Amino acid sequence: MTVTLADIEDARRVLKDVILTTPIIADGRLSRVVGAKSHLKAESLQIGGSFKIRGAFNKISRLTDDEKKRGVIAASAGNHAQGVALAAKLNDTKATIVVPEFAPLTKIMATKSFGGEVVLYGATFDEAIAHSRKLQEQHGYTYVHAFDDELVIAGQGTIGLEIAETLPDVSTVVVPIGGGGLISGIATAIKSLKPKSRIIGVQAENAAWVNPSLKAGHAVKVEIGQTIADGIAVKTPGEVTFPIIQQLVDEVVEVSEEEIARAIYFCVQNNRLVVEGAGAAGLAALLAKKIDVSPDDTVCAVLCGGNIDANLLARVLEQVLVRQGRYIMLKMLVPDRPGMLAGALSAVAEAGANVIEVFHRRAMWLAPLGRVGIEMLLEVRDSDHGREVQKHLEDAGYHVEREGPRDWEE
Repeated sequence: MTVTLADIEDARRVLKDVILTTPIIADGRLSRVVGAKSHLKAESLQIGGSFKIRGAFNKISRLTDDEKKRGVIAASAGNHAQGVALAAKLNDTKATIVVPEFAPLTKIMATKSFGGEVVLYGATFDEAIAHSRKLQEQHGYTYVHAFDDELVIAGQGTIGLEIAETLPDVSTVVVPIGGGGLISGIATAIKSLKPKSRIIGVQAENAAWVNPSLKAGHAVKVEIGQTIADGIAVKTPGEVTFPIIQQLVDEVVEVSEEEIARAIYFCVQNNRLVVEGAGAAGLAALLAKKIDVSPDDTVCAVLCGGNIDANLLARVLEQVLVRQGRYIMLKMLVPDRPGMLAGALSAVAEAGANVIEVFHRRAMWLAPLGRVGIEMLLEVRDSDHGREVQKHLEDAGYHVEREGPRDWEE
């Protein structure tokens, strides 16, 4: 093995006064859903909002004075950028980060706030990497890879030490996979300390290279589709990480965009934790029951990051509420005269629903002259309550149509 338990323990000594030992939260509701004692490793609360500071600091802190003077460079879609920028600042060295042009604005601004110089380049992550390598050659920077580096992997592996020590009976550890650095480090630590424990990797369906690579017996490059789990949207494994995954990871499952969204909502609603798409992938697999567990299992899912754009978070929460039947859209056509809207709203209040938005439509609906269309976005308790509200309005004399979630064609 290229990374050992001793390397990870050494990394912990380096990181001792730098990082947070993030909490491991016992989740009773998740335990009931899964059917086993379940916990969440809230690495989303780490300095910089993700696990990336662990590996980046372990790497940068070991550079020579001359290397630190020249500076470091990395390519990242977000979290690694922040980790490298922060680690470089703590080591009094300059960090240049090449970021694809599509990267979330919040992550770009956070990287700058940590003192990193951000270079926007390319439409894809591969283009950003290629440009960062050119800059490395031109300026003599030290490259800090997001995952394919033994020191970076060892730093990420300190999470595994914390899990093993806090949960001595842990039997299943669930870890998101992007390039494989996080799971490689955690698997090395857990399998060394708890050899009977299972390591389960999770990828987004739209960015899933692991199973095709395992099946082929070598690294396979895949096309990346649209995914809210941008932090794990990697096309191909690393030369260092893939052999570790082959040897130590017991199973890899894949989750859909809807399942990831549901997991983000679950964290906010039940644990008061803000988690990004990549960070929620492991939890998504558990909620979707894609991982087999038994009642005597002790499960820990790693929430590896919390850097989600506020606008995206709002959209995710709203869509999940719609799919759960908590938000409903009702349409009705009423006579265009004073008091009709007030009467409809009064009937909604009588049914115990909360009005989120109201739209008064004439021209856009091509409503018949003398009549007006009303659309109401309502908050209800659940699907049954939504049906009760609709029936109450119909009993009050309104003809009501309900808009449902659409299956949009890509």
